[in-house]
Amino acid sequence: MQPNYPKLVFAAIASIYFLWIAYDPMKGSFLDIVDLPIHETGHLIFRILGEFMGIAGGSLFQVLVPIAFVGSFIWRRHYYSAAIVLFWVGQSILNVWVYASDAVVMQLVLLGGLTGSEGSFHDWNYLLTETGLIGSTKTVAKIIRFAGTFTIIVAGIASVYFSLYPQEESFDDE
Repeated sequence: MQPNYPKLVFAAIASIYFLWIAYDPMKGSFLDIVDLPIHETGHLIFRILGEFMGIAGGSLFQVLVPIAFVGSFIWRRHYYSAAIVLFWVGQSILNVWVYASDAVVMQLVLLGGLTGSEGSFHDWNYLLTETGLIGSTKTVAKIIRFAGTFTIIVAGIASVYFSLYPQEESFDDE
């Protein structure tokens, strides 16, 4: 099969955009407005597993949802589509990094207002305190940022590869 040039152009543009996000995750992305309701839904879904999982469930679900889409595309052998959605996985992990890296200073504006203000709550301050890792916030955040950046790099390589060497994809429900 011949390279799919429109897909290649899109893969290149997506790679540049998401690498820019990886370079400076604090600037955010258009997907942040998608991540937020998924994050909040995760709290509700995981709440049945107890307080800790209910709080961790926000960040966990925020990453699991795009992973489920990637898995669905792989299952149907739509590898290029899976690679494109993998960018979202990496972006979502970097969005979690923004939250986790704020666990000590707590300066992010959250849904309840500034974390330092009365009545608001910071998931990652709680999670790292409960696990005894609050003193290792920078290390935990570095690991999360590496995972997000690595995922974006893999997505870029895979999306370019599957546009240069397209697989036979059937869009039937076989």
